Amino acid sequence: MDFAKMSCEEFVRELSGKSAVPGGGGAAALVGAIGTALSSMVCNLTIGKKKYAEYEEEIKTILKEARDIEKELLNMIDEDAVNFLPLSKAYGIKANTPEEKEHKNAVLQSALKSACSVPIKIVETSYKAIKLHERLVDKGSRLAISDVGVGVQCLRAAIISGQLNVTININSITDEEYVDKVRKETTRLVTEGVRIADEVYKKVEEVLNK
Repeated sequence: MDFAKMSCEEFVRELSGKSAVPGGGGAAALVGAIGTALSSMVCNLTIGKKKYAEYEEEIKTILKEARDIEKELLNMIDEDAVNFLPLSKAYGIKANTPEEKEHKNAVLQSALKSACSVPIKIVETSYKAIKLHERLVDKGSRLAISDVGVGVQCLRAAIISGQLNVTININSITDEEYVDKVRKETTRLVTEGVRIADEVYKKVEEVLNK
């Protein structure tokens, strides 16, 4: 699968079709990558400017981290599709006899955890990218402050969307220890990530409305 290499038009058309993939997970990863790319753009517009010379080295560090995150999130578009397909097929397994039902349930439980893996990473990675915007909002070029706002709002959507894709899968997983661990960790990251994103956006608004 090469969803990440499609044109914007091709991806949106594919997303709108009847196929199970790409779906919400792939969309969340793409939105996260776009939000992170905007932080990279702000970094590139800040580096080399005398006005922000005192932040030059940190901005370069943020840029490097942002580029790595962009790649991770773009890779997750196809990774999510690959991991979700076994689940979509598992739902169609014939299950008339007790043995068949037991087999189907075992396959489903394994497939649900697999389908959950990338959305968990989307939450974790979007959180890291939101933290980059937190560092950038006070140090990036004021000429691109609105892009920090747009980027962090994209990542706010991505982290919440990642959690939605986690939730729909863990709601059907019977491994209570796994479910409890995943729910607690993703909820912690989403709660903290949304709080930071809102604080960053408030700072952007304050600068723009002076």
